[in-house]
Parts: sequence; C-alpha cells; structure tokens
Amino acid sequence: MTLPPNSPIHRGPMAKAYDPHAFEAAVYDWWEQSGYFRPEAQEALGQTEPDAKPFVISMPPPNVTGQLHTGHALTASMEDLMVRHHRLRGRPTLWVPGTDHAGIATQSVVERVLSQNGETRQSLGREAFVEMVWDYKAEFGDIINRQHRRLGVSCDWTRERFTLDEGLSRAVAECFVRLYDDGLIYRGLYLVNWDCQLQSVVSDIEVEYHETTGTLYTFTYPLEGGGSIPVATSRPETILGDTAVAVHPDDPRYAAVIGRTALVPMLDRPIPVIADPYVDIAFGTGALKVTPGHDPNDYVLGQKHALEQINILNPDGTLNGNAGPYAGLDRLEARKRIWADMDAAGLVVGTKPLQHAVGHSQRSGTIVEPMLSTQWFVKMGPLAEAAIASVNRGDVQFVPERFTKEFHHWMENIRDWVISRQLWWGHRIPVWYGLDGTAFAGRDETEARARASAHYGTAGSDIVLTQDSDVLDTWFSSGLWPFSTLGWPDETDDLKKWYPTTVLETGYDILFFWVARMVMMGLAMTGKAPFEVVYLHGLVRDASGRKMSKSLGNARDPLELIDQFGCDALRFTLATGSTPGVDMKLTDERLTDSRNFANKLWNVGRFIQGILGQDASGADFTPLPLGNLETRWSELSLADRWILSRASDVTVSVTRLFDAYQFGEAGRQLYEFTWHELADWYLEAAKVRLYGGDDGAAAATRQVIWHVFDRALTLLHPFMPYVTEVIWGHLPHPADSAPALMISRWPTHGARDEAAEADFGLVQAIVKGIRNVRAEHDVEPGHKVAATIQAGKHAAMLATQAAEIVGLARIDPAQLVIGAGWDVDGTAAEPAEAHATVVAAEGVTVWLPMAGLVDADKERERLTAELAQAEADVARLTAMLANASFVERAPEAVVRRERERLAEAEGRVGALTGRV
Repeated sequence: MTLPPNSPIHRGPMAKAYDPHAFEAAVYDWWEQSGYFRPEAQEALGQTEPDAKPFVISMPPPNVTGQLHTGHALTASMEDLMVRHHRLRGRPTLWVPGTDHAGIATQSVVERVLSQNGETRQSLGREAFVEMVWDYKAEFGDIINRQHRRLGVSCDWTRERFTLDEGLSRAVAECFVRLYDDGLIYRGLYLVNWDCQLQSVVSDIEVEYHETTGTLYTFTYPLEGGGSIPVATSRPETILGDTAVAVHPDDPRYAAVIGRTALVPMLDRPIPVIADPYVDIAFGTGALKVTPGHDPNDYVLGQKHALEQINILNPDGTLNGNAGPYAGLDRLEARKRIWADMDAAGLVVGTKPLQHAVGHSQRSGTIVEPMLSTQWFVKMGPLAEAAIASVNRGDVQFVPERFTKEFHHWMENIRDWVISRQLWWGHRIPVWYGLDGTAFAGRDETEARARASAHYGTAGSDIVLTQDSDVLDTWFSSGLWPFSTLGWPDETDDLKKWYPTTVLETGYDILFFWVARMVMMGLAMTGKAPFEVVYLHGLVRDASGRKMSKSLGNARDPLELIDQFGCDALRFTLATGSTPGVDMKLTDERLTDSRNFANKLWNVGRFIQGILGQDASGADFTPLPLGNLETRWSELSLADRWILSRASDVTVSVTRLFDAYQFGEAGRQLYEFTWHELADWYLEAAKVRLYGGDDGAAAATRQVIWHVFDRALTLLHPFMPYVTEVIWGHLPHPADSAPALMISRWPTHGARDEAAEADFGLVQAIVKGIRNVRAEHDVEPGHKVAATIQAGKHAAMLATQAAEIVGLARIDPAQLVIGAGWDVDGTAAEPAEAHATVVAAEGVTVWLPMAGLVDADKERERLTAELAQAEADVARLTAMLANASFVERAPEAVVRRERERLAEAEGRVGALTGRV
C-alpha cells in the first residue's frame, strides 16, 4: 500500500517516545480533508458492503456558545466509537453534527455582556438585540466544534446543522402548525415554573432542587365571627394569594369550622374553609392554606373545588396589586414585612428551622416561583400513547433495558408541555393575533394572513396582525433534530436514505425531556420512530463519586486532560469505564493507566516495525493473506498457532460485545489481549524463532506478528483512533489496502486451534510457577536457574517448547531436564529434597534446585538479620507484658494486641532459627 500524498504519516522509523501531541492535530486534519468522515467517500473507496444497512447517529446538539465538559467528552467518545466500528464493518455510516441555539443560556450570556455596559435588551430593542446575539454566535459559536475536533469525532462536518438555521426553522414552523391544526397545541392560563430574573417560564429540566435550610412559619388564620385555625407555611408572602383553608373531613379538631369563612391576614379578604381528604391529619397543624396561583398541589386542589386563582407576582418577582399594601415589594422583602405585621397583629404562633428542597433555575440560579401565566402548551396524551405503542412494538429499544419501564411510567403520567418562553432569542411562535385577539397560526405571516382573511371575510392586506412575542422552548426544535437535520419537511435524498436513524446516544438524565419528545415528534411528523436504539450512558463523577460541577470545584476540563494524557487515553478511559446507565468515576489513576496502554502500543509498534524490515534475502516484508497461514498450521510454532487462535477468539468476543452495546467490556478484553497475551507472552516467545537462525521459521513468525498486530490495531481503533492510525500507517500493508486504518475493514474471526491454546496454556502455567518461585526467593532477573520437569503425557510437547520455557522463565538451557517421569535421565528417581517444587496443571511437576535459586552466604546473612530483629521484638514485648503496672492500667484491647504481637514474634524466631 502507498500512503496518500497528503498523509502526515511517513514510513520512516517511528519516534522513540510516544508523544500524542506530535500527531493528533495533523492526523485529524488529514482525515477531514480527505473526506473520510463522509459516507460518499466511504462508498467511493469501495469500503461499504453492497447491501449493508446504513448506520446513522445524530449528535446531541450542544449549546452553540457552550464549552466542552466531561459529559460532552463521554457522549462524543461513545458515539465516535460506534461510528468508527460500523464504518469498519462496511456499513454506509453517517454522523450528523450540529449545535443548539440554547435560548435561555445564550440570551443570558449576551444580557450579561450588555449589563456590563449599563444596557438591557429592552433598551436595545428586540431587533437590535437579536442581531447582537447572532453576532455573538458568529464570534463564539464554533468554539465547541473545534473542541469536538480535538476529541477526534469523525462526524460529517459538511452536514453540520444549527437549530436556528433556515431549514430547521422552517421545520419548526411546519411542526407547530401541524400540531396546532390537529388541536394538539393550545393557549391557556396554568401554573408554570417562573424565573423572576429571566422573566420567563422555564421547563422542568431547567429546575434544580437544592436541599435548603429555611423557616417554617406557624400562625393563626382568623375566622369570620370569631375563632381561628392554626396554619403553617414556608412562604408567608403567598398568604396574600390564599383562596381557601383546607382540613381533613374526618379531623375532629376542625369539624365545626368546615364551611365557615376565614379572613386572609392583613387583607381581611373572605375565603372558605373546605374539607378534602388530600390534607394529612398528622402533618403539622392538620390544616392547609390553599394558594392555587402559587403552588402545584394547591392548584390541583383549587381545580377540584373551583377555587379562585389569584396571582400576586409581577414577572420580575415583585408583588402586584393583588397584594394590597405590599404591592411593589420584592417577594422576599414582602415575606419579612408581612410576618412582622402579623406578629404585631397577634397572629404569629412561632417559627422553626425547616429542611426542604427548593427549586432553583438552572440558568440564573434564582429561586423558581410557581406562578399562574398564560402560555402555549402541547397536549401530550395522544402523542404519548403513540410513543408507548411504538416502544411496545419494539420499534425503539433502550440500552440498558430497565429504562423501558421508566419511559413507560413517565409517559403514562405525562403532563401537558408548556412550550412558550418569554425570550427574544429563539424560534418566535408562529402565531399572529387580530385586533380582537383571535389567533392565527401560520408557517409564515403570509399563511397566517390568509387564514385571518378567511376568518374575517376581509382582504388579508387590510388586516392588522401582531405576532406573538414569545419564542418556543428550545426542546421543541431539538425534538425534531433526527429528521429536521436531514431536510424534513422536504423529501430530500438524505431523509430517504438516512432516516430513521440507528442509535441515539445520550445521558439517562434527559430521557424524559429530550429522548421521549423526539420519539413523540418523530412519530407525529414522519410516522416513524426517529431511531432504533436509545443508548443511555451514565454521568461522569469525580474520584469520590460526586457529580462534577463548577460550584464544587471538581469539574474536569476535557481539553486539559487531553493536554496532560492525550486524546486516546481520555477516550479509552471514558469508554472502558462506562457501563450503560451506570455512573463512572474519572480518576487520574485510570487516565494514567490508559496513557500507559497507549505508550505500550507505541513501543510494541516500534518493535514490530523493526522486525518487519527486510527478510534474509534483502526483500521488503510483504504480508501474506491470512488464509495462507491457516493452511500451513504445521509450519507454525505452538506460540504462533496459539496467538492466531486467541486473536480469532477475541475478535468474535469483541464483535459480539459491540453488537450488544457492551463497549466497556469490549475495551477491557482488548486491553488484556494486546498488553498481556500479545505483548507480554507472544512477542517474548516469538523471539526464539525470530532470532533462532532459521530464516524460514522467522519469516513465518513475522507474518503471524503482522496479522495479529494489524488485527489488534483495527479492533482498538474505535477506542483509540489516533495512536492506532499512526502505528498502522508506519507498518507495511498489501498493495490493495485502504489508504487509512479508519476506512479499512473490521477483521473476520479466522480459525481456532483449541489444542494449541491448551498446550500453550500449560507452557504459561509452568512459566508463571517458575517466575513466582524466583520472585519469592528474590532471584536476580539475569540469573538463570536449573529446572527438572516431570511432564507425563506432555513430555513430547514440552520438549518442543524447551527454548520458549528457557527464554520466558530464565532457565539455564544446560540444566533443563524434561521427561515423562522422574527417571528422566534413565538412572535417577525423584530429585533430592533440597528442591523447590512448582506444581503446574495437568499433573506436570517442576522442581527447582534451591542451590541454583539463592546465594547461600547472602541468604544466611539476610536470615540472621531477620532473626536478630525478631529476637529483639520478643525481648521488648516480654518485658512490657511482665510490667504489672502496664498490664493493669492499659486498656484490655491494648494488652491483648501486645500479647498477639509477642506470639507472632516468637513464631518468627522459631521459623527463622530453623532456616538459619
């Protein structure tokens, strides 16, 4: 194979030291410039199977002005792993990238910039502000894409999309109008999560609950005509919005007050005392103030009893005219004021600390207020029913499967979705109002005007229409992502070929807020589920298991980790540490181990590049087809046959694990195979033939080494794309090979040789046993020892492996004896007792003479020193325990521990005396 002229990899000797920073950026640029990320290039190079089913992933769009974090790194690593794997498997492969306009997050960033100059979006005006956000996006919007490139993501950047680009905006309008016309979108007054700083409704996913120490305020609710009811609340300002006091119908304490009228403190507004079994008799005072306009549970209770709904808040968190004398105060200031006034009026019973979860806006950090607001909603019931049916049919499968149950539970209890946001950055709601307030939805103003004309019976040009000022929830547009990015609502070639997509890979924490909505939208708009498999990874946590966050100071910057350990090490750590649906801990120890693995690969590559030079005749090494080797098993050594069989087995296993989405286990098996079986065992055993003087044997072993290492690099490529690509490019390949590893082919499993695996396994057991004895006796690595092996039925086979045993176990070849029984030399019986024994598998026994293991004088000197220390310990402990004062005054546990230490020291003295 000839490397492409634009390749940054050259066939010269590999660098001595592994330095990922020396090649990662250049290799990525080469991949991208060569078009290897595009399925069209894959097909043009003949790297796809003719009838293979496409493999498609849509990248979960990160915030356009965001920065890469460990969650992004995990997502990108797992998706790229899948994409590279299926590309190697010969499937036409497409990975669609893109970014999300992130309405609240992006607008908040730009508003902070404005505030530094003493301005607000209102002072700029809507048009100028939106233009400023577009400018900000143009300046900073590509940062996260450049960061993704550093992670090695092989997505098709020529198909990059943005949720506010023209095509996706048209898709949003199309979806909205279809749902509106079907009666699934409506406008109504409901309780929502309100962010007083952003002055916008926020979705459930944008609310974070923090355990907070607050205050429980207990007071008496006066009754008209005398008497009172004790009530408690954590938000006294909401008293001003109360519309009832509720008690349990079976509570004898309040039976006489049911149906009476209570008076709202400080306002004297009359409200009813109602009975409802929802009230918990045993909790607090057993009475409940009901504020339907500012509490989700009270809202439901208010609906049941047809209670008035009163909103006391302005959008900025100040109190409105419904608050009477407290109007204009900030809600938290009003809390203090009303409580002081109630205290002065003699209504206060007392306060006590209260530990409770308080909702905070994810974006602004302020406390979220439940508040009545007129918003746009999507009816979720019919959409949810279709999604549940699709999952039940098996159209969508969850990995891990347990999330299917959670999906069903949430969908069966789903509430209508509030989709309007009081923002300026985003998809403006495609609804226009006439002067009488009638709403007209339209894909554009022209369509809305035509609908208005039909309604009013007047020429459209004469009708005054005003577009709704709100924008749609960002999740609305991202819910269309799998098909809008492929050209929907048009029947584009991309939509026909690549939709539905294959896998959605994301975190389990957004299963309900994004995944479920994509399933519902995909079915509603296209009639098809948007993906076949939902792979849900866990969260990345720190070494202590805590969720990473800036506030805790434990967040890890993936780019800094790449600078420190290299991209391949970070990706391998994330992939092998990840189990579907389970959180993982990211530690420097694991990252270091992964970097060491990459370094091991590099050193193995350098060694193999060196031995694959020219053969004995001076000809360049040319790989032979694997079939040629498999038909010549008899010409190969036992180690050759063993490693080819093990490579075949690991290929089957890893392929099966990939198909089962068990990527972490696949990576761990490849780590064990490459480091331990290939590098530690096979390459060491192969040196016997490589340097044994038999050119034919060496040539055959070089072929085996090339095939097995080529296979290992290919299997590892999805995990560690950079180092495998560079090493692969430095090695020789057949003339018809692909120009790059990333567009080559996944290996087939090959033949198995179970007999070779069993025989070499016995050799390994013998070598491990000898090594253990050497370690126990501190035998110097360079010191060769004698060995006598009683091999039984394995004698003939082990005799052929004598050179390998000599090399791997550091045996003196002149003192290695292998035979079926103890009379291996024809005269002697069992070796003398002054031998160490190694018992291996299958009844094989190895004897190592002690004289060959240790230097008697040095060993005696060492044992004498140990004996002296043990005797000193005995003397010290004996004296301590003979001291009556110590025994009487010291705690019983201390005395018992010292007696145990004395017994242990006396035992050491006895053992060492015998050995000396």
